[in-house]
Amino acid sequence: MKIAFFAIGLTLSTLGQILLAQNYSMSPERIQRIDAMLDETVSDNEVPGLVALIMQNGKVVYHQAKGFANVPGKVEMKPDQIFRIASQTKAITATAVMMLWEEGHFQLDDPISKWIPEFKNPTVLDKFNSLDSSFTTRPASREIRIRDLLTHTSGVGYGVIDGNPQMKAIYAKATIVDLFTTEPVSIGDNIRKLAELPLHHDPGERYTYSEGLDVLGYFVEIISGMPFDQFLRERLFNLLGMKDTGFYLNDAQGERLVTVQRKVEGQWEVYPITFYDPDYPKTGARTFFSGGAGLCSTVEDYAKFLQMYLNEGELNDNRILSPTTIQTIMSNQVGALLGNGGKDYGLAFGLVDQNGVAKGGLGSIGTFDWGGYFNTQYFADPVTKTIGILMKQTQGNTGDQSGWKFRQMVFAAIE
Repeated sequence: MKIAFFAIGLTLSTLGQILLAQNYSMSPERIQRIDAMLDETVSDNEVPGLVALIMQNGKVVYHQAKGFANVPGKVEMKPDQIFRIASQTKAITATAVMMLWEEGHFQLDDPISKWIPEFKNPTVLDKFNSLDSSFTTRPASREIRIRDLLTHTSGVGYGVIDGNPQMKAIYAKATIVDLFTTEPVSIGDNIRKLAELPLHHDPGERYTYSEGLDVLGYFVEIISGMPFDQFLRERLFNLLGMKDTGFYLNDAQGERLVTVQRKVEGQWEVYPITFYDPDYPKTGARTFFSGGAGLCSTVEDYAKFLQMYLNEGELNDNRILSPTTIQTIMSNQVGALLGNGGKDYGLAFGLVDQNGVAKGGLGSIGTFDWGGYFNTQYFADPVTKTIGILMKQTQGNTGDQSGWKFRQMVFAAIE
Protein backbone atom coordinates (compact mmCIF):
# COMPACT_ATOMS: atom_id res chain seq x y z
CA MET A 1 0.00 0.00 0.00
CA LYS A 2 2.88 2.37 0.85
CA ILE A 3 4.43 1.58 -2.52
CA ALA A 4 1.11 2.28 -4.26
CA PHE A 5 0.69 5.67 -2.52
CA PHE A 6 4.31 6.52 -3.33
CA ALA A 7 3.68 5.69 -6.99
CA ILE A 8 0.53 7.83 -7.05
CA GLY A 9 2.42 10.71 -5.43
CA LEU A 10 5.23 10.39 -7.93
CA THR A 11 2.75 10.39 -10.80
CA LEU A 12 1.02 13.53 -9.51
CA SER A 13 4.37 15.23 -9.00
CA THR A 14 5.44 14.36 -12.54
CA LEU A 15 2.10 15.61 -13.90
CA GLY A 16 2.61 18.91 -12.06
CA GLN A 17 6.06 19.32 -13.58
CA ILE A 18 4.66 18.62 -17.05
CA LEU A 19 1.94 21.27 -16.57
CA LEU A 20 4.48 23.82 -15.33
CA ALA A 21 6.73 23.08 -18.29
CA GLN A 22 3.89 23.25 -20.82
CA ASN A 23 5.00 24.57 -24.19
CA TYR A 24 3.15 27.50 -25.69
CA SER A 25 3.16 28.55 -29.33
CA MET A 26 1.75 31.34 -31.48
CA SER A 27 -1.08 30.95 -33.96
CA PRO A 28 0.14 31.98 -37.44
CA GLU A 29 -3.38 33.05 -38.39
CA ARG A 30 -3.66 35.30 -35.32
CA ILE A 31 -0.23 36.79 -35.93
CA GLN A 32 -1.61 37.79 -39.32
CA ARG A 33 -4.41 39.60 -37.48
CA ILE A 34 -1.78 41.58 -35.58
CA ASP A 35 0.05 42.38 -38.80
CA ALA A 36 -3.18 43.60 -40.41
CA MET A 37 -3.98 45.76 -37.36
CA LEU A 38 -0.56 47.41 -37.52
CA ASP A 39 -0.97 48.01 -41.26
CA GLU A 40 -4.31 49.66 -40.53
CA THR A 41 -2.77 51.81 -37.79
CA VAL A 42 -0.34 53.29 -40.30
CA SER A 43 -2.83 53.54 -43.18
CA ASP A 44 -5.33 55.29 -40.87
CA ASN A 45 -2.63 57.87 -40.11
CA GLU A 46 -2.58 57.13 -36.37
CA VAL A 47 1.22 56.89 -36.45
CA PRO A 48 3.74 57.69 -39.21
CA GLY A 49 5.56 54.38 -38.75
CA LEU A 50 6.43 51.62 -36.31
CA VAL A 51 8.53 48.53 -35.66
CA ALA A 52 7.01 45.53 -33.86
CA LEU A 53 8.60 42.35 -32.54
CA ILE A 54 7.18 39.22 -30.91
CA MET A 55 9.36 36.50 -29.41
CA GLN A 56 8.42 33.23 -27.81
CA ASN A 57 10.70 30.69 -26.17
CA GLY A 58 13.68 32.80 -27.19
CA LYS A 59 12.82 32.81 -30.90
CA VAL A 60 11.53 35.65 -33.05
CA VAL A 61 8.08 34.82 -34.43
CA TYR A 62 7.25 38.28 -35.80
CA HIS A 63 9.43 41.30 -36.66
CA GLN A 64 8.08 43.92 -39.03
CA ALA A 65 8.63 47.58 -39.87
CA LYS A 66 5.80 49.69 -41.30
CA GLY A 67 5.37 53.22 -42.54
CA PHE A 68 8.00 55.94 -42.39
CA ALA A 69 10.82 56.83 -40.03
CA ASN A 70 10.56 60.38 -41.35
CA VAL A 71 7.49 61.39 -43.36
CA PRO A 72 8.70 64.79 -44.64
CA GLY A 73 11.98 63.19 -45.74
CA LYS A 74 10.21 60.12 -47.17
CA VAL A 75 12.49 57.77 -45.20
CA GLU A 76 10.90 54.33 -44.96
CA MET A 77 10.91 52.51 -41.64
CA LYS A 78 13.25 49.49 -41.39
CA PRO A 79 13.37 46.68 -38.80
CA ASP A 80 16.74 47.82 -37.39
CA GLN A 81 15.72 51.46 -36.79
CA ILE A 82 16.93 53.05 -33.57
CA PHE A 83 14.42 54.64 -31.18
CA ARG A 84 14.64 56.91 -28.15
CA ILE A 85 13.33 54.52 -25.51
CA ALA A 86 13.00 57.14 -22.72
CA SER A 87 11.55 55.45 -19.59
CA GLN A 88 12.42 52.00 -20.89
CA THR A 89 15.85 53.09 -19.63
CA LYS A 90 14.61 52.72 -16.05
CA ALA A 91 14.61 48.91 -15.99
CA ILE A 92 18.16 48.88 -17.37
CA THR A 93 19.34 51.27 -14.66
CA ALA A 94 17.60 49.19 -12.00
CA THR A 95 19.37 46.12 -13.37
CA ALA A 96 22.73 47.87 -13.02
CA VAL A 97 21.88 48.72 -9.41
CA MET A 98 20.98 45.11 -8.64
CA MET A 99 24.18 43.85 -10.26
CA LEU A 100 26.15 45.96 -7.79
CA TRP A 101 23.83 44.87 -4.97
CA GLU A 102 24.72 41.24 -5.74
CA GLU A 103 28.38 42.18 -5.22
CA GLY A 104 27.61 43.24 -1.64
CA HIS A 105 28.20 46.98 -1.98
CA PHE A 106 24.99 47.98 -0.17
CA GLN A 107 21.61 46.87 1.16
CA LEU A 108 18.39 47.99 -0.45
CA ASP A 109 17.23 49.79 2.68
CA ASP A 110 20.44 51.76 3.13
CA PRO A 111 19.95 55.55 2.96
CA ILE A 112 21.12 57.09 -0.32
CA SER A 113 22.80 59.87 1.72
CA LYS A 114 25.49 57.36 2.66
CA TRP A 115 26.85 57.83 -0.89
CA ILE A 116 25.29 61.16 -1.90
CA PRO A 117 25.49 63.27 1.29
CA GLU A 118 23.38 66.07 -0.22
CA PHE A 119 20.33 63.83 0.43
CA LYS A 120 20.94 63.91 4.18
CA ASN A 121 18.03 65.32 6.22
CA PRO A 122 15.45 65.48 3.40
CA THR A 123 12.50 67.87 3.59
CA VAL A 124 8.92 67.80 2.30
CA LEU A 125 7.17 70.71 0.56
CA ASP A 126 4.94 72.60 3.00
CA LYS A 127 3.84 75.93 1.51
CA PHE A 128 4.37 77.33 -1.98
CA ASN A 129 4.20 80.92 -3.26
CA SER A 130 3.07 80.91 -6.89
CA LEU A 131 4.23 84.52 -7.41
CA ASP A 132 7.93 83.75 -7.15
CA SER A 133 8.08 79.92 -6.73
CA SER A 134 9.44 80.31 -3.21
CA PHE A 135 8.45 77.66 -0.68
CA THR A 136 8.71 76.43 2.88
CA THR A 137 9.39 72.87 4.01
CA ARG A 138 9.11 70.51 6.93
CA PRO A 139 11.49 67.69 7.88
CA ALA A 140 10.76 64.33 6.22
CA SER A 141 9.83 61.44 8.49
CA ARG A 142 12.92 59.45 7.46
CA GLU A 143 15.82 59.23 5.01
CA ILE A 144 15.35 58.22 1.38
CA ARG A 145 16.38 54.59 0.88
CA ILE A 146 17.74 52.96 -2.25
CA ARG A 147 14.60 50.82 -2.40
CA ASP A 148 12.47 54.00 -2.43
CA LEU A 149 14.32 55.29 -5.48
CA LEU A 150 13.87 52.00 -7.34
CA THR A 151 10.12 51.89 -6.63
CA HIS A 152 9.11 55.55 -7.14
CA THR A 153 8.18 55.91 -3.48
CA SER A 154 10.97 58.32 -2.47
CA GLY A 155 8.90 61.49 -2.86
CA VAL A 156 11.35 62.89 -5.45
CA GLY A 157 9.51 64.71 -8.26
CA TYR A 158 9.81 64.71 -12.07
CA GLY A 159 10.06 68.38 -13.01
CA VAL A 160 8.68 69.22 -16.41
CA ILE A 161 6.42 66.15 -16.61
CA ASP A 162 5.44 66.26 -12.92
CA GLY A 163 1.73 66.16 -12.21
CA ASN A 164 2.15 68.74 -9.44
CA PRO A 165 2.51 72.28 -10.91
CA GLN A 166 4.18 73.52 -7.74
CA MET A 167 6.93 70.90 -7.94
CA LYS A 168 7.25 71.58 -11.66
CA ALA A 169 7.90 75.27 -10.92
CA ILE A 170 10.41 74.46 -8.16
CA TYR A 171 12.38 72.15 -10.44
CA ALA A 172 12.34 74.69 -13.27
CA LYS A 173 13.62 77.47 -11.00
CA ALA A 174 16.45 75.19 -9.83
CA THR A 175 17.26 74.38 -13.52
CA ILE A 176 16.99 70.63 -12.99
CA VAL A 177 17.53 68.56 -16.15
CA ASP A 178 14.57 66.20 -16.10
CA LEU A 179 14.90 64.08 -19.23
CA PHE A 180 17.21 65.07 -22.06
CA THR A 181 19.71 67.79 -22.84
CA THR A 182 22.32 68.77 -25.39
CA GLU A 183 24.01 71.04 -22.83
CA PRO A 184 27.31 70.13 -21.10
CA VAL A 185 25.65 68.84 -17.91
CA SER A 186 26.76 65.84 -15.84
CA ILE A 187 24.40 63.63 -13.89
CA GLY A 188 26.46 64.26 -10.75
CA ASP A 189 25.96 68.03 -10.94
CA ASN A 190 22.26 67.60 -11.70
CA ILE A 191 21.56 65.11 -8.91
CA ARG A 192 23.39 67.12 -6.26
CA LYS A 193 21.14 70.10 -7.11
CA LEU A 194 18.05 67.92 -7.07
CA ALA A 195 18.95 66.60 -3.61
CA GLU A 196 18.54 70.07 -2.14
CA LEU A 197 14.88 70.33 -3.25
CA PRO A 198 11.81 69.33 -1.22
CA LEU A 199 9.97 66.04 -1.67
CA HIS A 200 6.35 65.51 -2.65
CA HIS A 201 5.76 63.49 0.50
CA ASP A 202 7.51 61.44 3.15
CA PRO A 203 9.62 58.61 1.70
CA GLY A 204 7.66 55.38 1.40
CA GLU A 205 4.30 57.08 1.90
CA ARG A 206 3.03 57.08 -1.70
CA TYR A 207 3.92 56.03 -5.24
CA THR A 208 5.01 59.13 -7.18
CA TYR A 209 6.63 58.65 -10.57
CA SER A 210 10.01 60.31 -10.23
CA GLU A 211 13.61 60.94 -11.18
CA GLY A 212 14.69 58.29 -8.71
CA LEU A 213 16.38 56.24 -11.45
CA ASP A 214 18.41 59.30 -12.48
CA VAL A 215 19.65 59.48 -8.90
CA LEU A 216 20.57 55.81 -9.11
CA GLY A 217 22.46 56.30 -12.38
CA TYR A 218 24.77 58.64 -10.48
CA PHE A 219 24.83 56.13 -7.60
CA VAL A 220 26.09 53.46 -10.04
CA GLU A 221 28.92 55.81 -11.03
CA ILE A 222 29.90 56.29 -7.39
CA ILE A 223 29.82 52.58 -6.52
CA SER A 224 31.48 51.32 -9.70
CA GLY A 225 34.02 54.11 -10.10
CA MET A 226 33.26 54.48 -13.81
CA PRO A 227 30.95 56.70 -15.91
CA PHE A 228 27.43 55.34 -16.09
CA ASP A 229 27.50 54.86 -19.85
CA GLN A 230 30.75 52.90 -19.61
CA PHE A 231 29.36 50.66 -16.87
CA LEU A 232 26.30 49.78 -18.92
CA ARG A 233 28.32 49.17 -22.06
CA GLU A 234 30.99 46.95 -20.44
CA ARG A 235 28.93 45.16 -17.80
CA LEU A 236 25.62 44.72 -19.61
CA PHE A 237 25.24 45.70 -23.27
CA ASN A 238 28.39 43.99 -24.57
CA LEU A 239 27.54 40.77 -22.72
CA LEU A 240 23.97 40.70 -24.03
CA GLY A 241 24.93 41.67 -27.58
CA MET A 242 23.02 44.98 -27.41
CA LYS A 243 25.20 46.66 -30.02
CA ASP A 244 22.80 49.51 -30.82
CA THR A 245 21.88 50.57 -27.29
CA GLY A 246 23.42 53.63 -25.66
CA PHE A 247 22.89 57.22 -24.59
CA TYR A 248 24.49 58.71 -27.69
CA LEU A 249 24.92 57.48 -31.27
CA ASN A 250 27.79 57.41 -33.71
CA ASP A 251 27.28 58.78 -37.24
CA ALA A 252 26.17 55.46 -38.74
CA GLN A 253 23.71 54.81 -35.91
CA GLY A 254 22.46 58.39 -36.15
CA GLU A 255 21.29 57.72 -39.70
CA ARG A 256 19.00 54.98 -38.31
CA LEU A 257 17.48 57.17 -35.57
CA VAL A 258 13.74 57.57 -36.13
CA THR A 259 12.54 61.17 -36.25
CA VAL A 260 10.19 62.35 -33.50
CA GLN A 261 7.03 63.53 -35.28
CA ARG A 262 3.71 65.11 -34.42
CA LYS A 263 0.44 65.37 -36.32
CA VAL A 264 -0.68 68.89 -37.32
CA GLU A 265 -3.95 69.17 -39.25
CA GLY A 266 -3.63 65.55 -40.31
CA GLN A 267 -0.06 65.89 -41.57
CA TRP A 268 3.13 64.58 -39.95
CA GLU A 269 5.86 67.10 -39.22
CA VAL A 270 9.20 66.96 -37.39
CA TYR A 271 8.73 67.73 -33.72
CA PRO A 272 10.32 71.11 -32.91
CA ILE A 273 12.82 72.00 -30.18
CA THR A 274 10.90 72.66 -26.94
CA PHE A 275 12.42 72.12 -23.50
CA TYR A 276 14.70 69.59 -25.23
CA ASP A 277 16.23 69.13 -28.67
CA PRO A 278 14.81 65.92 -30.23
CA ASP A 279 18.22 65.32 -31.83
CA TYR A 280 19.89 64.96 -28.39
CA PRO A 281 21.12 61.40 -29.08
CA LYS A 282 23.35 62.55 -31.95
CA THR A 283 24.20 66.19 -31.26
CA GLY A 284 25.31 68.53 -28.48
CA ALA A 285 27.65 67.90 -25.54
CA ARG A 286 26.78 64.18 -25.07
CA THR A 287 27.67 64.30 -21.36
CA PHE A 288 24.32 63.63 -19.65
CA PHE A 289 23.53 59.98 -18.89
CA SER A 290 19.92 59.96 -17.70
CA GLY A 291 19.21 56.74 -15.81
CA GLY A 292 15.50 57.38 -16.11
CA ALA A 293 15.08 58.36 -19.74
CA GLY A 294 18.28 58.74 -21.75
CA LEU A 295 18.88 55.54 -23.73
CA CYS A 296 18.26 54.69 -27.38
CA SER A 297 17.82 51.13 -28.64
CA THR A 298 16.27 48.81 -31.23
CA VAL A 299 13.49 46.27 -30.75
CA GLU A 300 16.02 43.45 -31.18
CA ASP A 301 18.40 44.85 -28.57
CA TYR A 302 15.65 45.43 -26.03
CA ALA A 303 14.29 41.93 -26.63
CA LYS A 304 17.70 40.54 -25.62
CA PHE A 305 17.48 42.45 -22.34
CA LEU A 306 13.98 41.10 -21.65
CA GLN A 307 14.99 37.57 -22.66
CA MET A 308 17.77 37.69 -20.07
CA TYR A 309 15.05 38.19 -17.45
CA LEU A 310 12.88 35.38 -18.85
CA ASN A 311 16.01 33.18 -18.66
CA GLU A 312 16.26 34.03 -14.93
CA GLY A 313 19.26 36.29 -15.34
CA GLU A 314 21.34 34.67 -18.11
CA LEU A 315 21.85 35.12 -21.86
CA ASN A 316 24.61 34.10 -24.28
CA ASP A 317 26.25 32.05 -21.50
CA ASN A 318 26.67 35.26 -19.51
CA ARG A 319 25.16 35.36 -16.04
CA ILE A 320 23.94 38.93 -15.36
CA LEU A 321 21.80 38.31 -12.28
CA SER A 322 21.04 35.37 -10.01
CA PRO A 323 17.63 33.67 -10.28
CA THR A 324 17.06 34.55 -6.61
CA THR A 325 17.71 38.21 -7.41
CA ILE A 326 15.20 38.00 -10.26
CA GLN A 327 12.62 36.72 -7.76
CA THR A 328 13.22 39.78 -5.57
CA ILE A 329 13.02 42.15 -8.53
CA MET A 330 9.73 40.57 -9.63
CA SER A 331 8.13 40.77 -6.18
CA ASN A 332 5.58 43.45 -5.33
CA GLN A 333 7.60 46.15 -3.58
CA VAL A 334 4.93 48.81 -3.09
CA GLY A 335 2.18 46.92 -1.28
CA ALA A 336 -1.21 48.41 -2.03
CA LEU A 337 0.08 51.86 -3.06
CA LEU A 338 -1.02 51.33 -6.68
CA GLY A 339 -4.55 50.32 -5.70
CA ASN A 340 -6.26 47.34 -7.36
CA GLY A 341 -5.96 48.32 -11.01
CA GLY A 342 -4.28 45.07 -12.00
CA LYS A 343 -0.69 46.17 -11.52
CA ASP A 344 1.98 45.91 -8.84
CA TYR A 345 5.48 47.34 -9.02
CA GLY A 346 8.73 45.49 -8.38
CA LEU A 347 12.28 46.80 -8.38
CA ALA A 348 12.45 47.38 -12.13
CA PHE A 349 9.07 46.81 -13.80
CA GLY A 350 5.33 47.05 -13.55
CA LEU A 351 3.90 43.60 -12.73
CA VAL A 352 0.55 42.11 -13.71
CA ASP A 353 -1.31 40.72 -10.69
CA GLN A 354 -4.44 38.56 -10.41
CA ASN A 355 -6.69 41.58 -10.97
CA GLY A 356 -4.75 42.27 -14.17
CA VAL A 357 -5.32 38.71 -15.37
CA ALA A 358 -9.03 39.10 -14.67
CA LYS A 359 -9.08 42.41 -16.55
CA GLY A 360 -7.86 40.56 -19.65
CA GLY A 361 -5.32 41.20 -22.36
CA LEU A 362 -2.38 41.96 -20.08
CA GLY A 363 -0.76 38.53 -19.80
CA SER A 364 -0.19 36.00 -17.05
CA ILE A 365 0.49 36.81 -13.40
CA GLY A 366 4.00 38.24 -13.20
CA THR A 367 4.07 39.65 -16.74
CA PHE A 368 6.44 42.61 -16.53
CA ASP A 369 6.22 45.77 -18.61
CA TRP A 370 6.74 49.49 -19.09
CA GLY A 371 6.84 52.11 -21.83
CA GLY A 372 8.49 55.32 -22.93
CA TYR A 373 7.77 59.02 -23.45
CA PHE A 374 8.04 58.81 -27.25
CA ASN A 375 5.37 56.10 -27.62
CA THR A 376 7.29 52.86 -27.09
CA GLN A 377 6.20 49.85 -25.05
CA TYR A 378 7.21 46.34 -24.04
CA PHE A 379 5.93 43.36 -22.05
CA ALA A 380 7.31 39.93 -21.21
CA ASP A 381 5.30 36.98 -19.86
CA PRO A 382 7.33 34.51 -17.74
CA VAL A 383 4.62 31.82 -17.97
CA THR A 384 4.22 31.65 -21.76
CA LYS A 385 7.78 32.96 -22.37
CA THR A 386 6.39 35.62 -24.69
CA ILE A 387 7.90 39.05 -25.40
CA GLY A 388 6.15 41.88 -27.23
CA ILE A 389 7.78 45.18 -28.20
CA LEU A 390 6.15 47.99 -30.18
CA MET A 391 8.13 51.16 -30.93
CA LYS A 392 7.06 54.46 -32.47
CA GLN A 393 8.35 58.04 -32.09
CA THR A 394 5.48 60.47 -31.70
CA GLN A 395 4.47 63.34 -29.46
CA GLY A 396 0.99 64.60 -28.74
CA ASN A 397 -2.39 62.99 -29.26
CA THR A 398 -2.41 61.21 -32.62
CA GLY A 399 -5.40 58.91 -32.11
CA ASP A 400 -3.06 55.92 -31.83
CA GLN A 401 -4.83 52.81 -30.47
CA SER A 402 -2.21 50.26 -31.46
CA GLY A 403 -0.64 49.96 -27.98
CA TRP A 404 -3.48 48.20 -26.21
CA LYS A 405 -4.51 46.36 -29.37
CA PHE A 406 -1.03 44.93 -29.92
CA ARG A 407 -0.74 43.59 -26.39
CA GLN A 408 -4.26 42.18 -26.26
CA MET A 409 -3.90 40.52 -29.64
CA VAL A 410 -0.46 39.05 -28.87
CA PHE A 411 -1.85 37.25 -25.84
CA ALA A 412 -4.90 36.17 -27.82
CA ALA A 413 -2.56 34.55 -30.34
CA ILE A 414 -0.95 32.22 -27.77
CA GLU A 415 -1.86 28.53 -27.96
